[in-house]
Amino acid sequence: MIGRLSGILLQKAPPQILLEVQGVGYEVDVPMNTFYDLPAPGQPVVLWTHLVVREDAHLLFGFLTEPERHLFRQLLKISGVGPRLALAVLSGLSVAELSETVRSQDGARLTRIPGIGKKTAERLLLELKEKVPESIVLPGAHPASTVGEIGHALTALGYNDREVGWALRQIPAEIPLEEGIRQSLKLLSRKE
Repeated sequence: MIGRLSGILLQKAPPQILLEVQGVGYEVDVPMNTFYDLPAPGQPVVLWTHLVVREDAHLLFGFLTEPERHLFRQLLKISGVGPRLALAVLSGLSVAELSETVRSQDGARLTRIPGIGKKTAERLLLELKEKVPESIVLPGAHPASTVGEIGHALTALGYNDREVGWALRQIPAEIPLEEGIRQSLKLLSRKE
């Protein structure tokens, strides 16, 4: 699995980019939110990636943040949602907007995305309700990379998404990773 690419952006042709990594050009499909935040061609870029292997193709999808990739992967787990539809969802809504949409169960907001009808929107809301962690639902508490890393560490230790979200809201926004994990563990141990 290709999990991350770091290289020079060669071309931008929505929704695909061409990223050169040590002499190899990777064609990467990105959601429009990521596309708009990319630098000009010739500049360095780091992308979190997800590789989809099919009988007829290997498709590489890229994201500027780990929470965006995580949400893409959660969308793929839903019956009837393939990579193109998941990309469309993340092109129409940012991670924070999608998380808020799921939390408020706003199906009308999802149906404005091309390819999503009322039934698909209802299925997305139902299945994402348990899969979207509070650490993503509550944007702005921390930089995305810190949220992802601290959240993953706490999840790996057996804490559920609600506990992880609560702990992340309690610690300072600019805390280093190791200290953030340490403080979160202290807070969670006191809560039990």
